[in-house]
Amino acid sequence: MVSATYVTSLGSQLRNFASGSAPKDVKVKLCLEAPETTHLHYSLQQQKPNALEKVESELADFVSATTKASTFSQFMKDLAVPADIRVKAINEISTQAKFSEITKNFLVVLADNGRLRHVDTIAKRFSDLTMAHRGEVKAIVTTVIPLPAAEEKELKETLQEILGKGKKVHLEQKIDPSILGGLVVEFGQKVFDMSIKTRARQMERFLRDPVNFDA
Repeated sequence: MVSATYVTSLGSQLRNFASGSAPKDVKVKLCLEAPETTHLHYSLQQQKPNALEKVESELADFVSATTKASTFSQFMKDLAVPADIRVKAINEISTQAKFSEITKNFLVVLADNGRLRHVDTIAKRFSDLTMAHRGEVKAIVTTVIPLPAAEEKELKETLQEILGKGKKVHLEQKIDPSILGGLVVEFGQKVFDMSIKTRARQMERFLRDPVNFDA
């Protein structure tokens, strides 16, 4: 379960982080960037205003379709499949899906270079870059059950306060029963972990530490 106390406490920690006094249990999350994604994004910035959004949407559609087709998903990951066959398949799929030439050509490059197996990560990275271009910042909140509307609003307002004007928070909820309770917020390259699972591990480590009675 998620209580309002968790959200309020997290809000306090986030404000402390913004002021330079970050809590000790904040983890740094590194991002491995695909070079072709950055190159494509930069190129599209020089084109029509909606070009970024169109490619973002088409890449998301492609990833969504591949997750529903296990055979094709396996086909993308199999480097034993000749490059020309991969390219032919992508051309046919792109035509059927009526993808733009930019998206089709990008997918063809991935197919030719054996990078289709990373298309999920590449599409997510492209989406992150597009959001940043729009002045949006994605924050992912993980809970055991969906966050109540009032607490979601409070968390979003706290993050928006930290970002200030000119930026917009895009809050994405993720459900993960394994955290047992509480919540985890991924914001930028930081992870604020207030899950019961992590707290229980910290308590276990504390209890296992030897006690020095002579101190």
